[in-house]
Amino acid sequence: MNIAFGGFAFLIFSGLPIVLALGVSALIAIVALTDVPLSIVAQRVYGGVNSFPLMAIPFFVAAGIIMETGGIARRFVALASALVGWISGSLYMVAITAGTGLAAISGSGSADTAAIGSMLIPDMRKRGYDVDMAAAVIAASGAMASIVPPSIVMVIIAITTNQSIGAMFLGGIIPGLLLSVGLLFGTYLYARRGGMAYKDVQPFSGARLWAALVDALPAMLVPLIIVGGIVGGVFTATEAACVAVFVTAAISIWIYRELTIPRLWPIILKTVSLAAAVLIIVSTASIFSWIIASQGAPRALDDFLRGVTSNPLVFLLLVNLLLLFVGMFMESISAILIIMPVLMPIAIGYDIDPIHFGVMAALNLSVGLVTPPYGICLYIASMVAGRRIEQVSSRVWLPLIPMVIVLGLTAFASPVTLWLPSFFYD
Repeated sequence: MNIAFGGFAFLIFSGLPIVLALGVSALIAIVALTDVPLSIVAQRVYGGVNSFPLMAIPFFVAAGIIMETGGIARRFVALASALVGWISGSLYMVAITAGTGLAAISGSGSADTAAIGSMLIPDMRKRGYDVDMAAAVIAASGAMASIVPPSIVMVIIAITTNQSIGAMFLGGIIPGLLLSVGLLFGTYLYARRGGMAYKDVQPFSGARLWAALVDALPAMLVPLIIVGGIVGGVFTATEAACVAVFVTAAISIWIYRELTIPRLWPIILKTVSLAAAVLIIVSTASIFSWIIASQGAPRALDDFLRGVTSNPLVFLLLVNLLLLFVGMFMESISAILIIMPVLMPIAIGYDIDPIHFGVMAALNLSVGLVTPPYGICLYIASMVAGRRIEQVSSRVWLPLIPMVIVLGLTAFASPVTLWLPSFFYD
């Protein structure tokens, strides 16, 4: 077990891509610690991706790309501007509100960050906003896709831990809304207390809001169809992802008329590229998870934690500190595939509800998307803003404060996550 974890850490800090670090460290551990034939590697690679629910990932990725290129993202931003553009710190508010709406369609934090940043950062720069602060807020807005359904991160957690995807989605709704409200409140206080003199706030207009709402209404039906269909038992999460692609494409082609059939081919290529990268990580992580499980890692960690504490609240605190640390250095899906199969059985042993634990982990890893040095959403926002990640990192404290507060509330108040699923799942 030490060989697997030690080798993985060494290879990561040596600069090897994570997909290779997972596979190579697992292969070394298999050779050094077991007598099983190396054909187990091929079997685990195939078994890791031979899962029907995993098919949801490429379809949700495709829906996110269509949303970005077909006019849906722009209409969400316009609606958010009409809704909150009259409040101090208006464009921060627009970014957060739009991020909440887009997260309910794409499930991809990186796609949402790129879409929001490309539309808002040029305007923010023109209006004299602190660009580094703007990029940090936009990164947090995109990171909400990890907790707001249909989150790809929660799909992976549910599949990895054999839990209901629908229940996980419902469990993420209230924490996602709390996170959105927390970010809005935090940026409002920053603006009001002299973060900048926002003199460009547009007055509220009911007519403008109504026009933006009518224009965005077809796009707003997408999350209702996805989540409602899964919870209502109309279709599975994988089928919901297929429906999301069809609906977003239909809206973009025939209603908004900003996407043409020939332009679908580049979208397909980009989808295949992004989805393949995720599924390759899933396959190599499957080997890694198998070797650490076969060497008794879950039992050793369980014994260690129970030797430290028998209090489930202390256990949750330790897990959150671990996940916050891991999220600083590791991509979310890789972290889930390595850690969750080990931690979930231990959490159940502490009588912690698995849906509560899974949603908490998803929220925790969404914080990791905006924490340096790895934070992918922070990195994308920095690129879009044309700033170094070190410059943007100096402003990330503003979104991190409400994110950590909501994380603590979610972790230690289980009704926040379990209230909605209790109405639909026993």
